[in-house]
Amino acid sequence: MRKAVFALTAALLAGAPVLSEDLNDPEELLTARHGYMLMLANQLAPLGAMAKGEAPYDAAAAEKAAQSLAALASVDTSMVWAPGTEAGALADSAALPEIIANAGDREARFAELKTAANTLAAAAGTGHDGLKAAMGAVGQACGGCHKQYRKPE
Repeated sequence: MRKAVFALTAALLAGAPVLSEDLNDPEELLTARHGYMLMLANQLAPLGAMAKGEAPYDAAAAEKAAQSLAALASVDTSMVWAPGTEAGALADSAALPEIIANAGDREARFAELKTAANTLAAAAGTGHDGLKAAMGAVGQACGGCHKQYRKPE
């Protein structure tokens, strides 16, 4: 877990000079938000493939990805959900305006993701059944937010 947090911190610090020019620029905030979501997806992809049986279960890889996911889920992302970063304001944004306006619900949903990711981190290396069971709550946390707050593709 410490290695995952250290790696995340190093990655964020490496990107800091790019974002430090104007932390209020909606385009830069959207770039940061997209990067964060991509990092979540990169950890979820191998976990999902293992849980579905599309990839062989590997306890070490599952545990590592789940711990990284838990570290990412603990990051405060409130600053990247600023007004002006929603769909309609920026062409590349899929975030509906409601996610910006409903900060309390957004934070509650991220708290659900954090809880689910922590549960997954504890279960992922224990066996395929544990991984599969814990992935359900992570999928519900992600999907619930995306269905309500993300523009349909």
